[in-house]
Amino acid sequence: MKRKLLFPLIAALLLAPWPVAYAYDNALAVNIPTTIEVADPSMAPQLNGFGNAIGNVTPGDLFNIDTSNMTTDTLFTLSITNTDELVHSYRYMTLNIGIYVQADINRWEKVNTGSGEIPPETYITMQNGTASFSLPGCAKYKITIDKGCFYCYGAKSNNRVPVPEFYLTTS
Repeated sequence: MKRKLLFPLIAALLLAPWPVAYAYDNALAVNIPTTIEVADPSMAPQLNGFGNAIGNVTPGDLFNIDTSNMTTDTLFTLSITNTDELVHSYRYMTLNIGIYVQADINRWEKVNTGSGEIPPETYITMQNGTASFSLPGCAKYKITIDKGCFYCYGAKSNNRVPVPEFYLTTS
């Protein structure tokens, strides 16, 4: 009888400290704010798709991010949420993601790697649908579409060609 109780007692003692460490880590993450806002719609990238058009995307802003109150790097993931709708109207769509840091009140600079180098180009397409990147804390950023190209099959019966819809998350 004592043997049957010994194993569960040892297992309970070994596992007891784990939930405490998890709750501590989780509490720290909740207290660090990051603000993500959708950019002004008048500044959004423009795409005019119509019957068998090969075209370019007019650059524009997608999101504004404020990590001023954070001291750590944060991973962000940008997603196209309506790829299932886009594939019926476009053969391809390639969008170049721009990441800018606020240098002054009205001046933005392309994010660099810390050693002054500009990071490699980041693209999002209908095939991959997401792009991930890490941003340092203590700054304000904007996420843009700097350029892009597409090939449109044309409008369906309702004469409406869909445009990409974006979603930005942090982890």
